[in-house]
Parts: sequence; structure tokens; C-alpha cells
Amino acid sequence: MKIENNSLEILGKEVFMLPFSKNDITDRYLSWLNDTEVVSYSNQRFINHTYDSSLNYLNGFSNSKNKFFSINKLNNKKMIGTMTAYESTNHGVVDIGIMIGDKSVWGKGYGQDAWSTILEWYAQRKDIRKITAGTLACNHGMIRLMERSGMKLEATKKKQEIVDGLPEDILYYSKFSNV
Repeated sequence: MKIENNSLEILGKEVFMLPFSKNDITDRYLSWLNDTEVVSYSNQRFINHTYDSSLNYLNGFSNSKNKFFSINKLNNKKMIGTMTAYESTNHGVVDIGIMIGDKSVWGKGYGQDAWSTILEWYAQRKDIRKITAGTLACNHGMIRLMERSGMKLEATKKKQEIVDGLPEDILYYSKFSNV
């Protein structure tokens, strides 16, 4: 894994992450956010996303330690998804999330590569001691992704959210950094 901190380009084996920009808010990106299958386990499913709502979300990262990345394939530079990282450096913790919007790459390892790469990038930072993430118990793909990256189940909020009319647990995972 090669990491380019100076240019804020984070390189994995098959993907690279860049800071998400206004130019990334395309019709294709908006179609992911409004695709009920893509956001089926996210609270994004309750929002009708527009260019303006997406720009407002992006602007929320300005002047903060939080990060919003595009995930791009190395072989063709095509954006396939996004990642967020909410940093609480006072506590040495970062909470990360991922969305692979391009359904044509689902199940091909790109999400795992992006996830593991960003975990390693944060684990090497001296100001981060713990990396966290959460998902619904019914999101089996996300659970596998977190567990494959070495994250451990830390907590469960029982019947916290409703999915398809049924209460679902939220599972919280964590991994402590290498530093």
C-alpha cells in the first residue's frame, strides 16, 4: 500500500481516494444517492438528494477536521463511491463510513480495498488511537467488510432503527491504531 499524504491522495491496491469536490456532484453520483438499493441500509434513503443538498453536505466539511473522499478505480480513474471520516482528535477517534454507489463493481473487492486502505492510513496517524464504524445488523456485506479489516464488534444498540417495517440492531465496530 502506498500513501501520498502530501497530495491527499490515498492509494490502495485497486483504488485511490481523493478529497471529494464540487465537480464530483454529477448526475451519476446523485443517481447513487437516490437509488433505494444503494442506500437501503443508510439513513440517506429518507432524503431526496439534489445538487444543492449534496453541495451543502460537501460544504459542511469545510473548515473542519472531517473528511469526505471519492473512491476511484486505479485502472480507469472512474469514481465508484465515497467515504466519510468524522475525526474527534481531542479523543483520538475517527468514525468512518463508505458507500459504493457503482453497482457494477459490487462484490469485486473495491470496497474492501478502500476500507482497509483508509483504516491503515488512519492507524498510522499519531493523533488517532481508535477507528470506529457502525452498521445495521441486516447489512451483512458491511459486517464482513469490517471484520475482514480486523475491526471487532464493540457494542450493539438493540432494535435502534426500522428497516422494511422491522426493528434492527445497530452494530458498532472498532479497531485500535498501530501507533
